[in-house]
Amino acid sequence: MVNHPERVDPLFLEFQLAVAGRYSIDRELGRGGMGVVYLARDVQLDRPVAIKLLPPERALDEALRERFLREARLAAKLSHPNIIPIFAVDETDGFVFYVMAFVDGETLGECVRARGPMAASEATRVLREVAWALGHAHGQGVVHRDVKPDNIMLERGTGRALVTDFGIAAALGTDDGPEVAGTPEYMSPEQALGGELDARSDLYGLGATAYFLCAGRPPFSGARAVDVLAKQVATAAPALSSVGASVPRKLAHLIEKCLAKEPKHRPASAQHLAEQLTLAVEQRREVPAALRAFVKRDGRFTGGGTLVVGYVGLMGAVPIVIGLGPFLGVGVIAATMLGIPFAAMTMGARGLIRRGFSLADVGSAFESEIEQLREEFSSSGRVERKQLERAAGIAAMGAGFSMMALMWVSGIATGDFAGASLAANFIPFAGLSTIGALAVRQVLRARRPHASPESWAKLWAGRVGRAAFALARKLGARPAAGASTTHRATEMAIGMAAGELFASLPKVTQKALGDVPGIVNNLQKDAASLRTRLDQLNESLADAGDAATGPEYAELREVRDELAKRHRDVITTLETTRLNLLRLHAGAATVDGLTTHFDLADEVSHEVRRLLEARGEVERYLKFPSPPRPTPG
Repeated sequence: MVNHPERVDPLFLEFQLAVAGRYSIDRELGRGGMGVVYLARDVQLDRPVAIKLLPPERALDEALRERFLREARLAAKLSHPNIIPIFAVDETDGFVFYVMAFVDGETLGECVRARGPMAASEATRVLREVAWALGHAHGQGVVHRDVKPDNIMLERGTGRALVTDFGIAAALGTDDGPEVAGTPEYMSPEQALGGELDARSDLYGLGATAYFLCAGRPPFSGARAVDVLAKQVATAAPALSSVGASVPRKLAHLIEKCLAKEPKHRPASAQHLAEQLTLAVEQRREVPAALRAFVKRDGRFTGGGTLVVGYVGLMGAVPIVIGLGPFLGVGVIAATMLGIPFAAMTMGARGLIRRGFSLADVGSAFESEIEQLREEFSSSGRVERKQLERAAGIAAMGAGFSMMALMWVSGIATGDFAGASLAANFIPFAGLSTIGALAVRQVLRARRPHASPESWAKLWAGRVGRAAFALARKLGARPAAGASTTHRATEMAIGMAAGELFASLPKVTQKALGDVPGIVNNLQKDAASLRTRLDQLNESLADAGDAATGPEYAELREVRDELAKRHRDVITTLETTRLNLLRLHAGAATVDGLTTHFDLADEVSHEVRRLLEARGEVERYLKFPSPPRPTPG
């Protein structure tokens, strides 16, 4: 928990007091026309959240406040992996706010402004996820009305795109009224004219956002908002190629379609747009280096080494058949020629599993490699010649089968494989013919670079690939353990922040305040003890199932509720202590004025300890026998 005493905001202090015990505010994340966003912790659920506070001066407008609450509650009903969920919408002590999940990451706007335009493949993935989110919202009758890069978050680590602020901007409106609310650079023509909006207006905003991701700038800009709006209504967006953006033709066409002035000329729906983005040329995901190396080399047996092994195998067929006879010899040859590659595949699968990859990851990596090679091939202007390639393959197979058949027939006819001179003389010729045909086929396939990975992708995706992974697991292949993460409970975070604040005070002030660190430490321990017992009680009630609502569990529920209230009291006291120390840093409080509070805080700690001692029977409650649950069937 980070504190900046030199920049203590009165709004921060007042709002924290209003929600103390429910939310512990850490710091401000940002502010704008739509209000202030704070990073906080939900005390009861002990999780980080983001709180968006309506500007206090705007909360005084009753009509605007009601509209804001109505839109936020409507948005809170949306549940989708690419929409930041809203946990609560509330007003207290004149503050109007809503609480949403905290996403560790950055907005699309911040990302592009810091690092420049996105690669087309990454932009397509992000746009598709946003289209999915919009499609879900539109299906619930919710129109965003302010789709723009700064309303889309990219989650750190996963890169997942999440949309926020559904309908909120339009609910707040502007000085000219809610009809023209939005951001000029991303506003649809009908929205700029104050017309009726529907889902297709959001698609225009998504198109302008896509333009920004690929070009590093919106399609229209100007010194004044009215100039930008005029361009939105009457001017066609400049082609991406004209601003130096290198974008695949299909993606550029989709962006152009979204930016159509007439809503009817835009994609039929967000879901339809997402499907089209899936088919776009640059949809592939970033593939880890280990998988890229695997699909390029280790996952397929190509090149000169394969030809040499094949030739040696064919030449070795003669002594094997002569020594073991036609039936057993051919069986040994077939088993060897199939067994060696399968063993290599199993070893490759073992290495991937140990790195944490699955067979599905291999399939995705092959798809990405094939798509990239196919794109490069098509851009070169070359034509696929599958007929010649297929003919060379048939010739190789024919020569090989002819060799085996002639050897077999000749041996059976003479009864002496060692004296089968015709077969013995033909085998080198047939072997060289087979190798030659395979070499021709390989050269032809090399002109079509995506052909080879296509074949190997089918092999890995089929029964052979599944068998190789299954055998690798049976041989003990296990993924390496992931790194563990550290979690800090709310009371610990507040306590550490308060301790840091106290430590930064002058020595004279510290001495005048007394043993504040000891009080904070005791409150922190009390809160942790209460949380532990609460968790245990809740688990006991959960284990009891439906019976937990019965009269025999009434006393247990009463104890649970009392401990929950005490826990909130302790957290509130801790929070107030931190805020008082902040006030002291900012010069908004005196040592004498805070002494009483610290005495009360110490008393709260003593009361909690007396409660826990008096409630020694809690341990008995935790062992309260649960009634047997009915057996299914």
